[in-house]
Amino acid sequence: MMAAVCGDLRIAYAAKTEKYEIAEMAEIVELQRNSANWVKVVDDIVRIEKKIFPKHESLARSFDEELKKKNSGLLYTQFGEEIAGYVMYSWPSSLSACITKLAVKENYRGQGLGEKLLKVAIEKCRTRNVHRVSLHVDPTRAAAMQLYKKLRFQVDTLVEGYYSSDRNAYRMYLDFDME
Repeated sequence: MMAAVCGDLRIAYAAKTEKYEIAEMAEIVELQRNSANWVKVVDDIVRIEKKIFPKHESLARSFDEELKKKNSGLLYTQFGEEIAGYVMYSWPSSLSACITKLAVKENYRGQGLGEKLLKVAIEKCRTRNVHRVSLHVDPTRAAAMQLYKKLRFQVDTLVEGYYSSDRNAYRMYLDFDME
């Protein structure tokens, strides 16, 4: 009985280790406006966007325009030619920034990629000397809520009808310690 328990623990440990190795191996790339692969990356992300988000929540139709705005950025990670996830952010003022979208393809979820993307986006926002990063999240998305809380985001308020008449969102924020 003890050997089986130890064996199960080794398997669980190996799976957990492998999970984080994928995130460690993942390179986070910032999409540059003049990039030669702009069209391909945006097209791939739009496909992910359409698959993950309901039509009324998707930026698929306006993704290219959103990215061309002066105060916005997009980070993504890929394995081979396949984009595994992305995060879109903006800094509408000198005081605050916003995480607009965070998405990881289903087959790459639970491997630390969302966390890595979000951490890099937060750091990009921090370099702009903003005081706060905010985002909206569906309270029923347990994994997303857990991630945001892990990274010290706090719930500000419940925004009723944010996504649709019957779907609310928490507005969450992360304040930076200003020196």
